[in-house]
Amino acid sequence: CGLPLCLRPARGSRALRGPMSVLLETSVGDIVIDLRTEEAPIACKSFLKLCKVKYYNHCLFHNVQAGALIQTGDPTGSGTGGSSLYGLLYGDQARFFEDEFRRSLRHDRAGVVSMASSGPNTNGSQFFITVGDHAQEHLDDKYTIFGEVAEGLDVARKIGAAYCDPDGRPFRNIRVRHTIVLDDPFDDPPGLEVPDASPPPSELHRQQDRERLADDEELGGDGEDDPAAQDEALRVKAAKSRAEVLEMLGDLPDADVEPPKNVLFVCKLNPVTEDDDLDIIFGRFGAITSCEVIRDFKTGDSLNYAFIEFETEEACTQAYFKMDGALIDDRRIKVDFSQSVSHLWNKRRRKEAMPAYEAGGGGGG
Repeated sequence: CGLPLCLRPARGSRALRGPMSVLLETSVGDIVIDLRTEEAPIACKSFLKLCKVKYYNHCLFHNVQAGALIQTGDPTGSGTGGSSLYGLLYGDQARFFEDEFRRSLRHDRAGVVSMASSGPNTNGSQFFITVGDHAQEHLDDKYTIFGEVAEGLDVARKIGAAYCDPDGRPFRNIRVRHTIVLDDPFDDPPGLEVPDASPPPSELHRQQDRERLADDEELGGDGEDDPAAQDEALRVKAAKSRAEVLEMLGDLPDADVEPPKNVLFVCKLNPVTEDDDLDIIFGRFGAITSCEVIRDFKTGDSLNYAFIEFETEEACTQAYFKMDGALIDDRRIKVDFSQSVSHLWNKRRRKEAMPAYEAGGGGGG
């Protein structure tokens, strides 16, 4: 097959009868994939075992081509990473496996599941799902088909409708959260290490969520279930890279009014976090003149964000670089300069009622 290690189905595999299935739990819904184990046994075995060892957990849908396909399976999220089962077992020389083309399998409808390769016999872990009802002949005999969507095609299409940057990366991260093997006809190969529990998100995953809107962060207001409102909020984020927090709040009034440069905005706080807690934690970067957790004026409950004013801009800047993404009271906080939330700053300055902010997904890393 032209590879350092030619991989073909083992003669000792159990008889392959009926559909073998995998459930993908994504951040927008579930997708069940039936596998073509007879037509593509190498691809199916690799995919099943990667699912079994939780290799795909937290993988981004990093390539979305509207009306055509959605792609995932790269743990790095870059589109250049990933390895097959065989690479995990036998080393980098077996990272890829050979193509398995069948004349009976065509990219002729939505829901076809194929390996995403960069050339002949370069199948690793990445795969794509077609979301267009039309035939895509240019994919035939170029990408190995190994399955089809049995349930959740609407979820795949929802991912395919996400608002993306010019490279096809959704502005709101969409991930494979978990994989569940419903039926596996292949014996586990020697050396396969199956974890007892799903792995937690890594620092890479947290960095990806700092760069984009995280998959579990809410836009707030009435626009959460409105695709048009959601897309508009994401366009705002794409246009204003400094406005990440505004994007989460879904509100942009007074965005060009510049508050003081020595004030930080801290959000995604745990409701139990108090003013004094933040004063102590942020005070190590310099003298603080004001530290206030914003609260509901009726109930006194924390709204999960705060403003911290330093004596100097230098201390404010140092605190920003050190504390963004830090863990406080088991919540991964976000820190930004108050200029990016000028509408909130001005409401606070005028002593107006402050809007609520739901700090979704703030669990410990």
